[in-house]
Amino acid sequence: MTSQPAAGTDALARDMAAIVGGDHVLADLPARLAYARDRLPFGTFKIRAGSLPGTLPRLVVCPGDAAQVAAILALSECDGFAVIPFGAGSGVLGGTIPVCNEVVVDLKRLIRLISIDAINGLATVEAGMNGGQFEAALNAQDWTAGHLPQSLHMSTVGGWAACRGAGQASTRYGKIEDIVVGLKAVLPDGRRLEVPPVARRSVGPSIRDLFVGSEGTLGIITELALRIWRRPDTETGIVLACPDLTAAWTAARRIIQAELRPAVVRIYDAEESRQRTEGLSEFEARTILVMLVFAGSPRLAAIEQALALEILAAQDCVVAADAPYRHWQENRYLSYSSKWQTAGHYMDTIEVTGSWSALPEMYRRMSAAVAAIHPQIHFGAHWSHVYVEGACQYMTLRLPPMDEATALALHARAWDEVERLTIELGGSIAHHHGAGLFRGPWMRGELDVGFDVLQAVKDALDPGNRLNPGKLGLRAAPGAVEVRHG
Repeated sequence: MTSQPAAGTDALARDMAAIVGGDHVLADLPARLAYARDRLPFGTFKIRAGSLPGTLPRLVVCPGDAAQVAAILALSECDGFAVIPFGAGSGVLGGTIPVCNEVVVDLKRLIRLISIDAINGLATVEAGMNGGQFEAALNAQDWTAGHLPQSLHMSTVGGWAACRGAGQASTRYGKIEDIVVGLKAVLPDGRRLEVPPVARRSVGPSIRDLFVGSEGTLGIITELALRIWRRPDTETGIVLACPDLTAAWTAARRIIQAELRPAVVRIYDAEESRQRTEGLSEFEARTILVMLVFAGSPRLAAIEQALALEILAAQDCVVAADAPYRHWQENRYLSYSSKWQTAGHYMDTIEVTGSWSALPEMYRRMSAAVAAIHPQIHFGAHWSHVYVEGACQYMTLRLPPMDEATALALHARAWDEVERLTIELGGSIAHHHGAGLFRGPWMRGELDVGFDVLQAVKDALDPGNRLNPGKLGLRAAPGAVEVRHG
């Protein structure tokens, strides 16, 4: 891997400067290094060891509006260079990692909150706006987007949609695909697409949903119209101690299937519960921690809470002191990974989706498979993002400091066991982090013939394979570096 830009880059930089202005074209090595990774843990491991997970970008370009994005893609079609859309780099699956010296198109100058439509309950915002700033701007006018991921303050609104994310309050407000009502995007050939926001449409397959979750492979999202909600008048968190996971899962399922909609439902396994409940007497006999949050009008929240507590009591779950909830509330937007990674540990998280009937077997077999990989590997899980049909199982894996080659081989085995078992048990290999680069090997296993459909859509819209090539498991660009273990 060379630090020198590819031949012809000086001319390309001049062409880009003519579009976005010279101050918004970055060609120096420090800038290119900064855009050579996202928060993919494997990438962090490689950087820590003195190498890159992929390649350096050829250039970094920062357009100021959708017209400039369109001009960049039109130039791409003419000159043949590949492009990666970039929001804030908070993704953990390598979705913005360059693998063939692509040009990175950073959208963080597209930061306008264009309008708040109080009559129709919509906010229109440019894709590069920081998520925390967007939510704060809505809060100032007594609104919320209801999309509150852990990465709220280090992600962009466009990134939420591109990676098909889900926020911590998704049980009440929905996931990003439920919140996006309309969007604007630029296609690979520079044409500008608009899906106007309407309450619903029945005019064939959803064009909007082609782009929600496309991770920049089909076009670049420049603007979004999002459903917004009045900020709840009340928000109450309760903590419960449950006798075992079966009781907790059963209670959560019955709460949701009874048409109750708490803002948050979180169930922790024994390992993660122990870390959060030390010294609380209620957990001496009942070892599983459950947290719920009820929000909305005081009357409605009180009724939902009372009905949910009846269901929980029937499973021998008891109300406990609220210290774990208060700790979560204070730290809900903080990432714990960097603490361990900085100390030399190999820490990663994997989130999958399972049906209620599959979750017990999924947890049992995955925890056993990971434990068998290495005697010192840490495995913990919690369940959030709860649905009528099932839930998200979010797992933390951590290996102690050790030889890099050994650690990466063990890390690879853990990923393969978890994703393989997910497919075998009828789940989805990704709940809200997306697929990026790292989940590519398992995409066909989940989608089967649907993967051929996805590749055909990609080939039709981007025949030159110039937009984020190789992501979502799709066809890589010729000569692309393979991001892999080993």
